[in-house]
Order: sequence, then structure tokens, then C-alpha cells
Amino acid sequence: MKAPASLLFLCLLLVLAGCSESDRPLDSPVRFEGGIFGSFYQVTIADALTQGEARALEEGILEVLDEVDVSMSIYIEDSELMALNQAPLDEWQPLSDELMEVLAISQAVAEKSDGAFDVTMGGLVNLWSFGSEARPREVPDASELDERLELVGFDAVELDPSGLQARRTRDVFVDLGGVAKGHAVDRVAAYLDREGIEHYLVNLGGDLIARGHRNAREAGDDEAEPWRIGIEAPLDDRQEAQYVLPIRDVSLATSGDYRNYFAEEGQRFSHTIDPRSGRPISHSLASVSVLHPSNAWADAWATALMVLGDEAGMALAREQDLKVLMIVRDGDDWQSRVSPAFVDAFGEERVAELGLEVH
Repeated sequence: MKAPASLLFLCLLLVLAGCSESDRPLDSPVRFEGGIFGSFYQVTIADALTQGEARALEEGILEVLDEVDVSMSIYIEDSELMALNQAPLDEWQPLSDELMEVLAISQAVAEKSDGAFDVTMGGLVNLWSFGSEARPREVPDASELDERLELVGFDAVELDPSGLQARRTRDVFVDLGGVAKGHAVDRVAAYLDREGIEHYLVNLGGDLIARGHRNAREAGDDEAEPWRIGIEAPLDDRQEAQYVLPIRDVSLATSGDYRNYFAEEGQRFSHTIDPRSGRPISHSLASVSVLHPSNAWADAWATALMVLGDEAGMALAREQDLKVLMIVRDGDDWQSRVSPAFVDAFGEERVAELGLEVH
């Protein structure tokens, strides 16, 4: 039995309408955003895209973020990381390439910073009520603090990169909060690169990576503009850009103490814990921004330098040739300092325009 001609015509119209909608070019830039990792993601693409291409890219981005979450979250009971945390001591656990890479970066920064960065202090983070344990925000008992501090140390996690496996030799709790978000930024960027996207900005909770130009679609080579990134002033009550940096083909991560903290008896306790003392940092350094080809490395280095403070942190930044911008409290005001490598990247004229002090 043949379908009526009117029905065939209607189906053809629907197919054509679907094709035309999918092929419809979108205004530039195209932006995807939402919540992830207890924070937000925002991906801005300046390439020419159709609606169908944009839809496929958004699905791919979400798939990448979900893969990182399932692998490295401490809030997902059966994540790959939690399997390592819950495994019997001295028992080798298989790892994905991605988790091995993140643990290797963590180990390298831990060693280079003399323990200022250490992902085995998850127990301390939980004790101070900034982790996955449901605890009231209060200063923990000194004896319990000492007990957890004794376990901390990245030497308690042994890596076998060739065998893609790791094991814990002490009952440490590995928390990748200081590096996994940066790794997720790198993963999203790698996905966009594979898809042939040339001009984009990925932002996961303030960790960023930029490629190409922000006005690529309508500008010629002489008019192409870099992406512009705001570095926040260390204000508790509002978000306000202190500096705006032009960047392209680089990532940036910032660590600061002015967002996540609690106060008790007039004293402020930051979410940034010094793994060497087991206590929140208490120096004058308010924030550290690090530029690096890899956001995972930038993320880890920003945390390490934040723990060290302005003087020791800047000394390490010079030693490691890191591009660093620090904002340091000075009474009710603050000062900004940059490393020599930062000056090399942006130029003396731009540094002078921003009013930054070289250290």
C-alpha cells in the first residue's frame, strides 16, 4: 500500500527543515557553559560553526569532562582514584594513562617544591572541612591533626609508569583537587584540537587555556586580537579584575585564599593547606597566577607557590623559569609582583603599563 503523496511531501519538508537547521551558521563566538566539578565550565569558540557542528562539539566536551570526573573525583565512590584510595596497602592498582600522567605531574611538583605541593594530604583537607568528609567548619583537634599529618608524604604513593600501576604504602588519601581541574582543561583543549578548532578559550572554574584569536571569524591577520583574561583583585565580597592580560596559545591557572575559607574567633582559615605543617596558610600572599603550556602543570605550580608564600614562592618561580604573577597583601592594600619569565613573555612595556613590579 503506497503512502499518500501529501504524507510523503510532509516527510520531505521535515527532512529538509532538519538539514537546514543543522547546517545553519551560528554567530561568532559560540559559547557552551554549565556546572562541573562543583564549579563551572565555559568554552568559547571563535571558529565558524554550524548549529550541528556546535551541538556535536558540546556533546564531545561534556563527554571529556565526564571521563575526567569518573576517573579522578573523590566524590564518586567507584571512581578510578577512589579505587586507589580504597585498595589494600602495598597492592598495585591499574591506572589509565590519564591518571598516571596526573600523578606523575603531582610527584614532580612535590619534589621540586620540597613538599609544598602534595596530593596525599586529602586526609588533612577533609579534617579542615574543605574536602569530601561532612565536617563542620571549625579548627580540628590537635591530636587528630598530628595523626593525619604523620601519614602525609608523596613517598607513600609509588608509581610504575611502564606498567601503568600505582600503590599506596601508607594509609594516605590522594586528593587531586590541586591538579585534576587543570588536567581537564588540557583534555578539553586536546579534544578541540583533534576536531580542528583553531580559536577557542576553555575556562574551568578560572583555570584557562587559549588558542588562536578571539575575533578570528571577522578579522584579518592584521586585526586579529588575543583573548583577554582578567586577574582578580583579592576581594572577599565581589569579583573585580585587577589586571587584564592578552594571551594566546598558553594556559593560565590561579590559586588564591580569598574565596574559600572560614573564620573562627576572628582568625581566618584558608582552604589552602600547607602539607608540611598540616595547617592553612597564614602569610601575606593573596593569589598566584601561573602561565604554562599545560594547565595541569600550571594548576599544580600555582598551588605550590601559594603554599610557599611570596618570597620563597618567587624564588622557586625564578629557579624553575615560571611565568608568574603574584598579588601580595600590604595592610589594607596589595602589591603585584611578576617573575622575569613573565616579563619575557609579555614584554617590559606591557609590564610597565600594568604597573607590575619585577622580582
